[in-house]
Amino acid sequence: MSRGSYRERQRPEMTDRQPIIEHLGELRKGIFISLIVVAIGFAVSFYYSEHIFSILTLPMHSILSLSLEGPYLSFRETGNTDINLVFLAPAEALWMHFKISFISGAIATSPVIFYQVWKFVSPGLLLKEKKYALPFVFVTTSLFIAGALFCFIVVLPFAMNFLLNYKTENIKPMISVGKYIDFCLKFIIAFGLVFELPVIVVFLTRMGIVTTEFLSKNRKYAVLVAFVLAAFLTPTPDAFNQTLMAVPIIVLYEAGILASKILNRISSRKENENEKNENNEDQDGEQ
Repeated sequence: MSRGSYRERQRPEMTDRQPIIEHLGELRKGIFISLIVVAIGFAVSFYYSEHIFSILTLPMHSILSLSLEGPYLSFRETGNTDINLVFLAPAEALWMHFKISFISGAIATSPVIFYQVWKFVSPGLLLKEKKYALPFVFVTTSLFIAGALFCFIVVLPFAMNFLLNYKTENIKPMISVGKYIDFCLKFIIAFGLVFELPVIVVFLTRMGIVTTEFLSKNRKYAVLVAFVLAAFLTPTPDAFNQTLMAVPIIVLYEAGILASKILNRISSRKENENEKNENNEDQDGEQ
């Protein structure tokens, strides 16, 4: 008895596709829930905004130090300890606290936001793929936080130390608190989003939009796009900060290709095993 491939036989098991109006209704519901949880996160973060602000000023005064002796990683003070932030408008300090609270609240509630994203895209997935909701939320949240921490611990201290000491012997820095917080938050958000690249690559390959062979073949164009994207996302036009972002993008691109190849092999092995078991059952039934 002739049968289609295992993947083709799985398609009819999908639930009925939602009408476009109902799907847009789910999108609106997801956005509303996300806004509610972000508002709650904002309220909690605003109470601790002064503490968060003091943490965000660390990259301006310290830098990550590597050593062959323990502790191997540590922060040491730079020559920028005498630099103090100022505000140039009456409401600038208040708006700074609002920005810190909003971004902190969004990061703290990111698992809920990523879950709403999953609910929006899941109707287009197979039934067996919809069970990956928790892994998706865990991986996306972990990658976003990892990107934010990588930016805060590694990128921002080096960027601030480079920018504040590059040919400034005869210039005294006087940095606005609003400009400084904007600079830090834009970097942190950009790196958090960039670290989601492996998830995007895996999603595109699993949906059949692109293949791992196509991504590997066009690697040189991906490097070019990485530097263009870094130039667009970084808040400063200098090549130093663009390189700090472009290199992780390239590494994450390769990580996405590797993860896609591994998942494809696992899926192919499972499909072959299921087809083999079904063929054996058909043979036993004919006998």
